[in-house]
Amino acid sequence: MTKAERKEGQTVLAQLRRDARVLVAYFRLQVTSVDAERAQVKSRYGVCYSDGSIRIRLRHARTGRLLKYSGLVDTLCHELAHLRFFDHGVRFQIFYRRILEHARHIGIYRPGPRPRSAETPARVPLETRSRARAGPLQLELFSSDPG
Repeated sequence: MTKAERKEGQTVLAQLRRDARVLVAYFRLQVTSVDAERAQVKSRYGVCYSDGSIRIRLRHARTGRLLKYSGLVDTLCHELAHLRFFDHGVRFQIFYRRILEHARHIGIYRPGPRPRSAETPARVPLETRSRARAGPLQLELFSSDPG
């Protein structure tokens, strides 16, 4: 990784930490740290530990490019919800959506259309797809293509 890429990652992580502080204060959560996940970890986007520490993968597993900030915030909100509910049950899902909606309301979470490039295929917008369940689809934010 180049010096510029490291600096870019540090800048994004600093912003993610600032946004986390706002959400943690609003929802009265106890977080001990928000850090970047180790580069070797490819199997998850984030993890929350019982001691209140959170790790979030900042870069795409194959390309090494930074993930979209909205995707990072989505992961942050997911991991923050684990600070109250350490499972993926109904109460967790409701709380996660509350955090995500509050983040959207105050301008921290700003999902938008994916940038198109020559190698990126056209996609059907999320709102036009049929959904099997209501609520945010975290996996939709992180497709396997690097675009």
